[in-house]
Amino acid sequence: MGHDHLVNGATLQTGPVLAVVLAALVVVGALAVWLGRLGPGWAVATAAGRAIVQLGAVSLLITAVLRSGWLTGLFVLLMFTVAAVTSARRVGLRLRRVPWIAVALACGVLPVLALVLGSGVAPLEPIAVVPIAGIVIGGAMSATSQAARRALDELATRHGEYEAALALGFLPRAAALEICRPSAGQALIPALDQTRTVGLVTLPGAYVGVLLGGASPVQAGVTQVLVLIGLLAAEAIAVLVVVQLVAAGLVDRG
Repeated sequence: MGHDHLVNGATLQTGPVLAVVLAALVVVGALAVWLGRLGPGWAVATAAGRAIVQLGAVSLLITAVLRSGWLTGLFVLLMFTVAAVTSARRVGLRLRRVPWIAVALACGVLPVLALVLGSGVAPLEPIAVVPIAGIVIGGAMSATSQAARRALDELATRHGEYEAALALGFLPRAAALEICRPSAGQALIPALDQTRTVGLVTLPGAYVGVLLGGASPVQAGVTQVLVLIGLLAAEAIAVLVVVQLVAAGLVDRG
């Protein structure tokens, strides 16, 4: 028999049925990727397996983490470190370039967390710090990865235009920005689309989570707006900084 978890009237069924549903979803996703020749089908299964293991481990640790302020700080620092390394790997950078990716992430994440938590809008408590920090760090990581990858790819494929700009008298950094900045800016499209369509097309996780936690729809909406606008600000700053670092030659694949 599965276990029913009642959350504000919503019953979540866990047990064999959930396992079967999850397995079916993994198979469907893997088959879609394989049949469409979109990549290796096993990648879906691998990602799902990692998600289960990682969330299982976090679920075991999170209770202890949330009981201590300094453990919460270490946990957030761990999330940030993993995000920087993951972002650098997605872009194809060497390990020595990770600190520069961390700089871009920090420039986006720290001001947002400082404003949201320091102003008292969100309580400076572990139960609030961990999810807010995780959401902001994750969003900044994705945007930074996309922006850096697009910028470096653009500079590689349009190297002739870069050389032409230098011949016209542009400084190297200015010439690089002319080539890579428009493409890198597209990394903000997902965040912009999500913010524009929230409530009309999607009900994001923060809204649903707060609602299921017992808050009113208005409280859930306010929380989601805070998260979305904070994410947009963090991603915009991170993209701005990483593009400047690419143009300056501090973030490259060499």
